[in-house]
Amino acid sequence: MDTPDTTPPPATPGSEPRTSYLEEKAFKARTLLVFGTITDTLAADVARRLIALDAESAEPIDMLVSSPGGHLESGDTMHALVRFITAPVNMIGTGWVGSAATHLYLAAPRERRFCLPNTRFLIHQPSGGAGGPASDIAIQAREIVKARERIARTIARQTGKPLEVVLADIERDHWLSAEEAVDYGLVSRIIENKAALRG
Repeated sequence: MDTPDTTPPPATPGSEPRTSYLEEKAFKARTLLVFGTITDTLAADVARRLIALDAESAEPIDMLVSSPGGHLESGDTMHALVRFITAPVNMIGTGWVGSAATHLYLAAPRERRFCLPNTRFLIHQPSGGAGGPASDIAIQAREIVKARERIARTIARQTGKPLEVVLADIERDHWLSAEEAVDYGLVSRIIENKAALRG
């Protein structure tokens, strides 16, 4: 009796290559993509990949970030893990890097923070939709103030800006172009290709 053919059918024109193939290539290239809204699901996925890449080698990991931000504590998780692992992480901003994504981006030391030419950055204080009894609203408001101060301290520490300047800047949405982000201390260098990253 003939054995059945288990070869997967060829991809149809215009279809996406298999996810596992792309993931394997990205892993071998030591590259992580953080695209879209930051959620606990995304943070868990990035955490697994960081730990796996760190266990594989102490060579640098390239993390490309294009995100409007999202859940602050999920950004905290990724920020902490970038600093926790042994392998250094090169942060590469592209598209836009905002809010909790900027917090993640600042996990790398300044000399390892890069961006592509058209990247925009957004720093601001955290926001929340407080609801419920007045006592719960007061608790949530206090927590937002604490988070605002923590974010401001991180930005100040990682950019060299005075804390009072950062606190004033994040009072409202503060947008920066790639060049402005370099001047502010968020970014070390604007690069146009991977060769410049290694240079």
